Amino acid sequence: MRKMRALRALCRCVRSQSRPAHPEDEGRAKGTAVPAAVTTFAAVGTSLLKQLQDHEGDRVETYRELESVLQGDDGCLTSGVVNRLIAEVSSDMRAAQGVTDDVKTAASDVLVALARSHFHFVMSELQSHLKVMGKVPDETVLLTLGKMACSYALWCIPFVGMTLLALRTMLSRVGSGRILRAICSVLEQWSKGVNTYFCNREQCPFPRNGKAQLCEDIYPVFRYAVVNWLGCEEEEDKQAVLGAVAAMMGVLLHEEQHREHAWEQLLWLLHQYQEVRDTSRVTKSLIYVLETLEGVQTPIPQGMAVAISTAVHRQLSEVTKEPGPAHKAVLSRCIILQAHMCPEETVMFLHSQLSGGSEAGRVAALGLLGALAHSDAPATREKLPQVVEAVRSVCNDPSAPVRRAVLEFIRELLSSGSQSCWAWDVVGHIFNEFSRTSGRLVAGGLFAWETPEEGALQALCVDILGSLDVSLRGMAKLLWPRLLQYVVPAQYSGMLIPLSRCLQALAERRERAGCEEEEEEPDAVDSQEQAQLPTPQALLARLLVVAAAPHKSGERAVTALQLLQALHGRIHRALGAAWATEIPLLLQYLEGKTEISLDSAEWEHRLLKFLQASLEPIEDKAWTVGLSQELSQQLGSSAPGSWEKLFLYKALGTALAACQDLRHVQEQVLRFLQETNPVELSEAQGMIFVVSHAAKSHFHLVLDTVTMFTAAFTRDWFYQTSMGWKIQRRQNTGRAQATCAALMRTYSGIALRAPKEQLLTCVDKEIMGNILRLSRAKQRDLQLKLALVQSITEVSSAIRAVGDCGSFELSLKQEATRTLLDWIKGEPWDSLVYGVFQALEELSKLRPPLSREESRNLLSVCCQSVLSYPSKGRMNKGRKTVRAAVNVQLLHRRGMEDLGHLIESLLEAEATSACFDDVVHRGHPCKQFGSLVGLLGTLTSGCLAASCQRAWVCLGYLLQMQAKTMKVVPQADEIRCLCEEPNSPDTKTLADSCATIAKVPKILNTLYSSMQQSTHRPFSLHAVFLLTRFHREPVISSLLQKGLPMDSDTVELWRSLGRSIFGIQVLRCLVEKLNRAGNNRLGCKRPNRQTALETLTITRAISEVVLALRSTEELKQLLPHLLPSLLRWVSETLGEERLLSPVSSWRRLFLEGRVLEEKPCRLFLLALELVLGRCMADKWMRLLMNRAVWARLEDPLAHPEGVCLLTRNLCMEVELVELSSMSTAGSATQGPAKWRDEATEIARTVFSLTCHLAGALVSLWRHLLSTCIFAVYVLLVSAVDRGEKGDV
Repeated sequence: MRKMRALRALCRCVRSQSRPAHPEDEGRAKGTAVPAAVTTFAAVGTSLLKQLQDHEGDRVETYRELESVLQGDDGCLTSGVVNRLIAEVSSDMRAAQGVTDDVKTAASDVLVALARSHFHFVMSELQSHLKVMGKVPDETVLLTLGKMACSYALWCIPFVGMTLLALRTMLSRVGSGRILRAICSVLEQWSKGVNTYFCNREQCPFPRNGKAQLCEDIYPVFRYAVVNWLGCEEEEDKQAVLGAVAAMMGVLLHEEQHREHAWEQLLWLLHQYQEVRDTSRVTKSLIYVLETLEGVQTPIPQGMAVAISTAVHRQLSEVTKEPGPAHKAVLSRCIILQAHMCPEETVMFLHSQLSGGSEAGRVAALGLLGALAHSDAPATREKLPQVVEAVRSVCNDPSAPVRRAVLEFIRELLSSGSQSCWAWDVVGHIFNEFSRTSGRLVAGGLFAWETPEEGALQALCVDILGSLDVSLRGMAKLLWPRLLQYVVPAQYSGMLIPLSRCLQALAERRERAGCEEEEEEPDAVDSQEQAQLPTPQALLARLLVVAAAPHKSGERAVTALQLLQALHGRIHRALGAAWATEIPLLLQYLEGKTEISLDSAEWEHRLLKFLQASLEPIEDKAWTVGLSQELSQQLGSSAPGSWEKLFLYKALGTALAACQDLRHVQEQVLRFLQETNPVELSEAQGMIFVVSHAAKSHFHLVLDTVTMFTAAFTRDWFYQTSMGWKIQRRQNTGRAQATCAALMRTYSGIALRAPKEQLLTCVDKEIMGNILRLSRAKQRDLQLKLALVQSITEVSSAIRAVGDCGSFELSLKQEATRTLLDWIKGEPWDSLVYGVFQALEELSKLRPPLSREESRNLLSVCCQSVLSYPSKGRMNKGRKTVRAAVNVQLLHRRGMEDLGHLIESLLEAEATSACFDDVVHRGHPCKQFGSLVGLLGTLTSGCLAASCQRAWVCLGYLLQMQAKTMKVVPQADEIRCLCEEPNSPDTKTLADSCATIAKVPKILNTLYSSMQQSTHRPFSLHAVFLLTRFHREPVISSLLQKGLPMDSDTVELWRSLGRSIFGIQVLRCLVEKLNRAGNNRLGCKRPNRQTALETLTITRAISEVVLALRSTEELKQLLPHLLPSLLRWVSETLGEERLLSPVSSWRRLFLEGRVLEEKPCRLFLLALELVLGRCMADKWMRLLMNRAVWARLEDPLAHPEGVCLLTRNLCMEVELVELSSMSTAGSATQGPAKWRDEATEIARTVFSLTCHLAGALVSLWRHLLSTCIFAVYVLLVSAVDRGEKGDV
């Protein structure tokens, strides 16, 4: 093995030296390096030959190394070495036994490699084996002979005659099996070698042989194979005979006298598709024959062409056994080759398959036609019009696979580079197919996929359009009219991205060429004139709509804007400079934006401003009129209620604002007022958009038109012959109220968009007056109420937006306020419209200011309406659904928020004691300051940020006014701290202010009483939370004064405090009170009734707070103080229970009904169990239960044992915690510290229990001893009474 590795390295070195690295070094290599390499080659070859002769090493490896050496040999081996090598190799090849097939194959490869430099030696050896009389050569010899023809085809030509003659002598002795396959391989390779010779006769180094002679040599063998071998049964034999017969047919086709026989066997070859399992070999043989026919330029008989097309088409349309991609490519190649020779027959056959047959057959025919369309052969190119016409016949096929095949055909056709118009006319089918699969345009401008197949077809359409090569000559005029007409139709919006890229590239080429390209197609101009190109206004309108569309990615909007910039010259010549600045700014805004992060309202506003800026430099009235007409036309084709239609309304209004044709503007405004169906909210909103946006530049014209229409409508009829008006009666009350609502919102929309310098002159009488006039309907539905509220709000906001109004006063302010208040008072709670308080707030900020009586009435009505919402119980009794209850709660929440805004507005306007008196003391719902604090306090931590901010501002003003009322001078920064930093107010300042202006117990009692109403319950709980935050000790003491038994409201208050962020501080305060209660009675023998009641109340409060705590980490730190106190009181109660009933304070409480448990010690034990359950693991609590610790603690006699068991279990937990700490010390950084802290807390608890155990036992035994003495005394008295002194 070591010698073999050395030889391999030497062989690699020799091969690297034998080939010059560069051509210029070749001469030097021949003079110096080659002789050394020759010597080395000879040495290596001789060494390897010696190994073979001596049978050393692995013969296969040795042969492989020798083959590698011989591939670089240029004849350096001596004849003696060559002879010995041939003899050794031949010996292995002919060995019948003892030699494996791998060795024979390796030996055969060595012989073929040796033929590279010693061809005649090797061929002579092989021929000698063929000439052995009466014996068929070995299989390896035959295979080697085939390899020789494959590797050295031209060199084998002189030996063709003798080789075939030798094979003819042994054919009769060949049956089937490996020898048959080997002979077929020889015939196939040698026949292909002859065909190679026919194609490269000039390169043959030997005297040229004639075609006729070579065909005569092959024909006898061919006839024998046809007669004797075509009926083989084995699959491998069939495949071998198939290859040999096809190769020989390729030779015989070169001579006319043998072609007839070849045509006969071609039918047999096609029949083999039905006989063999692996049909790919049949296809390879067929394509070999067809390539030969193309080379000899022999026409195929008509019937034969149909047979070939039928066989190939059948293979491609096979459903049960579909060919693979590689096989499909070869089959398509067969049809292409046949079409080169007989295009007419091929196209007619494929056309016939499109008109009839199965779905798979149509798909296969379309695939073959696509292959023909992509072919470069002139004969095929001439038939392309017929091919395209044939495909048009199946463009409306409903089958998805056929539609996909049509699209794939179009892809092949467009990628072929054809510049004929008839070829590019099929571009329209891509768009038609996309529209066909997308279905109807739905709301939002998005397309709904019907099925996955439809989605795949749409993706294919986009892909085909995106792969168009527009760089070919003549494409600018050829494609421009065909693509531009698909920009405007809405159903093609999904293809805008690839379409835009093509059009941008074409526009750049047209701009560079000046719209004049050389060598255009003659019919390109005609097609451009005939195409239905969109108008410039249509392009602008559609691309703006697409840019505004909400899409998952901003790519479509970016593409639309880029296309606009590319088409600026076609849209209008005055837009180039403006768009060169505006469009890049819009594209910059879209960078990094997604559908979620993009503010759709802001983006829409920017696009409308862009449209307005684009129309300013256009002085052509007809152009802007055409734009408004185009926008109106696109409105009619948009889906009702879609974002697209709403944007078109706004764009139309913007276009009318820029239009200088006043008559056209008035006609359009009046048309929308007359023709809009106000019952449809989307149409009414669209009309409002059009009219209000048009009022930006034509304020008085639009306002006069709307006022005129309103006057005619309110008279219940209108008529004007000059404008073509007709008499129109209101059909029903609902439509009339919808019209009133739409008109009111139209007036407010005009006010919002009116020029500031023109608004104040018309807002009082013509805008607010008409709104109030329209609201005086006898019956008002919800839509009319909403319109009134929204209109008043918007008009008030528009007036305030003017800024400095000078001496302007809204004369109709009082009437508008009265209208809203009368409506609020007359409406039930479930009909109150959201936003009415906001309207009152906006009105209150206008001049003239409200009088004190008006402000007081406004507050009274608003507060009464908000606080009159039904409770949850009333909702349930009213059988309201869950959805209705949720809606009512939402309405109530929003009403509370708006009420806070309104109160803030009133207090900002007049922050005086009189105003405070009106707000607090004269408002019916809020008669005490504490109630109002509780009412507004709940809003300070609501989920709405604005509500929270407003509530803090209101509270700040209330505190300021209350301080003034009580003649307390507030600090300068107190109220500002509350208003500016509501999330983190100054605790000390707020606490001092609250302590100054109110007493905690009084406020707490007010809040407690308000909890009886379910509507006020959340407010009261939150107010108690705020009060406890700054007055923890007074609040806890006040709650403890309620005593036992606790009602549900008190329990809920304790639990809400436990759940709060300062729950642990409340618990610590209760523990301190429990300890103080025990320390205060050290001098007394037994607790009095007041002490017992206080202790039980504190214990019950501790239980409720511990139960509601969110975290137990800080609770564990209180265990050393809490557990001993609870155990001490357990011992006290056990000692008291041993006394008789008249003596025990605990029994008195039970008899009074204050304590529900007959044994008060159970209350302390329940609290103790609850505390340990929150701090200890479940397994320790189960252990305490299994060891009957709680039962022992309740038993006076077993109480000491129970305390010992409890202490022992705590000690066990301390040990386990310490062990866990030591085991995790090496693997964690924070874990050991945490375990040590926990172990420390438990150890402190154990130590405290141990220290208090003695005191508890002394107290217990003291009570037991008293009980025993009293019992002896009773027994003595009884005995004396009975006269049993002797027994005593």
